[in-house]
Amino acid sequence: MNDIGFYYTHRRNRFERVVVFTLCVLCLTAIYAFAGPAPEMEQKLEAGLQELTGVRQAIGKEKLPMVKGLNALEDEVMIVRQEHQKVMRQLDSRNLDLNNLRSEIKTRKGEKSYISNLLGEYIRNFESRLHIAELDLYGDAIEAAVLAPDNTNLSDEEIFVQQTALVEASILRLQNVVGGTAFVGRAAGEDGMVKDGQFIVVGPVALFAATDGSMAGIAEQQLGSLEPTVMPFADPANAAMVAATVKQMQGDFPFDPSLGNARKIEETNETFKEHIRKGGMVAYVILGMFVLCVAVALVKWIQLALVPMPSEKAVQPVLRAMLVNDYPTAAAEIGKLKGPTAAMLASGIDHIAEPKELVEEVMYEEMLTTRMSVNRLTPFLAVCASTAPLMGLLGTVTGIINTFKLITVFGSGDVKTLSGGISEALITTELGLVVAISALVLYAFLSRKAKSITDGMEQVAILFMNRATRTVAGSGAVS
Repeated sequence: MNDIGFYYTHRRNRFERVVVFTLCVLCLTAIYAFAGPAPEMEQKLEAGLQELTGVRQAIGKEKLPMVKGLNALEDEVMIVRQEHQKVMRQLDSRNLDLNNLRSEIKTRKGEKSYISNLLGEYIRNFESRLHIAELDLYGDAIEAAVLAPDNTNLSDEEIFVQQTALVEASILRLQNVVGGTAFVGRAAGEDGMVKDGQFIVVGPVALFAATDGSMAGIAEQQLGSLEPTVMPFADPANAAMVAATVKQMQGDFPFDPSLGNARKIEETNETFKEHIRKGGMVAYVILGMFVLCVAVALVKWIQLALVPMPSEKAVQPVLRAMLVNDYPTAAAEIGKLKGPTAAMLASGIDHIAEPKELVEEVMYEEMLTTRMSVNRLTPFLAVCASTAPLMGLLGTVTGIINTFKLITVFGSGDVKTLSGGISEALITTELGLVVAISALVLYAFLSRKAKSITDGMEQVAILFMNRATRTVAGSGAVS
């Protein structure tokens, strides 16, 4: 295209030079004609015109081919421009396709990363949901799928193949578990001995029977054990049923709807002696305090129950005799009564002829003696009610100290190791509160019982003194 433009420019410059030369010749001829003689000028003019005519004819002859060449070159330029535009359109289209392809590749990479994360999460969840008896069966496939993304020697396709292989294995496992699947493996007994045998997995339940027939039962996972543990049955018939089912690959077997939770709950049950033992020495002290509280409360209740309290009907004859100034009859009626109330009235009737203040002091002395007697040992219950929570708090502190000692030695990874100190802390607190509440209730009951005795004596004493005062006043009026 550049060659065509150069050719076109060269021909145009040549034509312009011819025209300029012709014009110069005409100008010189005209100048010479005006300057010289007329005939010569005419000759020269005629010669110039002839020469101009020749130049024009030459120009006419050369112009047509040049125009044709120029038109051809313009057509060629038009074609080249069209081809250039076509090429540019193709280039733009290819750039657009390239950008779309890059976007598509980026999208596919995001989808690949998302699918890879999903597969990784699925693999982790699959491993955590497997029964411990199935870990050896699917261990190789799980390990290959887990390590595949970190293996730089594998391509993306090979990594995907290994991960999807585990997905296919998990789908096949679901199909097999519905109807039951059997495989060879190892399991540990309750004594810790690992033996070879055969497993049958049906849904969430795994049955195991040893090859030598020494044990059979339901395999479960025990904390701290890398092998499935066969839990023994209380009834030997259940173990024989499991062994027959595993051997014949069909039959009945005992099923635990709680999937082992009932057994675990049963294992957490403990006797009272074991419960106290977990509380340590402080628990024994609190238990001894509780025994003393119960013993004291029982003795005190028997003592208070045996205290005779005269009824209102039994006291009325004494009061009537006092109204009529019949002291011998009143003393005789008082002799029929029993208990501290009778002793209080007897002391009052013995000093009835003396001043009122002295009679009141004598009767109050008897009532005070009775109050001290009925309230004896009850403060011990109040002391126990106050001391038991503090003893429980002491056990809590010692238990926490033991827990931190175990953490220092064994670390905090094994919770079972720390359960001893935690149990001591909680059990002593529990026992302290139980003893405190019991002692407080017993103290309140016995204190109320003792107060009812002294209140009854005080009521009878007031009635007696009111009659005695009225009698003295009446006697003074008569005299």
